[in-house]
Amino acid sequence: MGDAYVFDAVRTPRGRGRASGALHEVSPLRLAAGVLKNIRERNELDTSRVDDVILGVADPINEQGADIARTAVLVAGYDQSTPGVQINRFCGSGLEACNIAAAKVMSGQSDIVIGGGVESMSRIEMFSSGGALVSDPHFTLPHHFVPQGISADLIATVHGYSRSDVDSYAVESQKRAAKAWSEGYFTRSVVPVCDDNGIVILDRDEYMRPETTMQTLGALEPSFAVQGEKFGFDAVALQRYAEVERIDHVHHAGNSSGIVDGASAVLIGGEEARAILGRKPRARVRAFASIGSEPTIMLTGPSFSVEKALKRAGMKAGDIDLFECNEAFAAVVLRFMEVLDIDHDKVNVNGGAIALGHPLGATGGMLLGTLIDEMERRDLATGAVTLCVGAGMGTAMIVERI
Repeated sequence: MGDAYVFDAVRTPRGRGRASGALHEVSPLRLAAGVLKNIRERNELDTSRVDDVILGVADPINEQGADIARTAVLVAGYDQSTPGVQINRFCGSGLEACNIAAAKVMSGQSDIVIGGGVESMSRIEMFSSGGALVSDPHFTLPHHFVPQGISADLIATVHGYSRSDVDSYAVESQKRAAKAWSEGYFTRSVVPVCDDNGIVILDRDEYMRPETTMQTLGALEPSFAVQGEKFGFDAVALQRYAEVERIDHVHHAGNSSGIVDGASAVLIGGEEARAILGRKPRARVRAFASIGSEPTIMLTGPSFSVEKALKRAGMKAGDIDLFECNEAFAAVVLRFMEVLDIDHDKVNVNGGAIALGHPLGATGGMLLGTLIDEMERRDLATGAVTLCVGAGMGTAMIVERI
């Protein structure tokens, strides 16, 4: 097997995922084409040499359907010979796209592949694509399937994370994200979104709430208590977790990931790409992995996927200098750190989705770029990125700096 390298990574700023959000007027096609165009221009890329573009989309329907990767390639002005494909592993889609891109390069069947993803959550609502996951009792009943918020609260209950624990984590995420922006840590990867006249629409993550405190979070009502208690989802989850007397509902809008719009693109290539691009890569892909986990509690996949990738790389958690674990909910990251015995000062050091937002299919590519940027800034050697995934999955990648 050959090596796969990361040469560059870009992302849009995250716009609030509502009609009043700055990116609501921008179609997902334009978001995706924008990051592809930036990758091309920044690297003086001969796009006829790009073997594939793989974009993750969690709800591949309507504007985000019909193989948006291929249409974005053409709108971005790539050579018509460049193919594109969209893939869906829910919240892990963007990183899975990068994993597949790396695999194609490592196998020797591709020289240059772009991975990443896009999600316009203000225009395409979450779960718009439907499917058995949300509607078919042949799946939901025997697998004790519940909404993700119930699963997050179940993690907190089973593992003893209090409302204070998850709120404290959320406040720290906001502080770290605000500091990262004020110090310019994101400037290398974030590319502005412009209108057709070249006027900047958004050049900074819009979702952040740096004024967040324990007091402001304490005033928020739990978001999933009604679903759990009045709609019966607590009872469904407790059929699987009979040892739990009741679910403690601790998550709310302030300690859960934000609904936002955005896109990401990561330029990945092998040894041949060094000559084609005429530049040194930024990082080498050491290993990657995806796993399945128990589908009721659902969101425990990050530790399992990282452990699987570590085993393939012949490494241990202590060998990793820096981690990005998607902040789908605060309890997800608390559990990840506990299982792998990782200190918080090595995880999500520039904040995460609680502060910045989680544009589902795009997030994995965004986190990979954030990780490599921060490894370079701190002069660190190794890093890992991971996300929990709906229906009980997780995906991860381990990289080392060149």
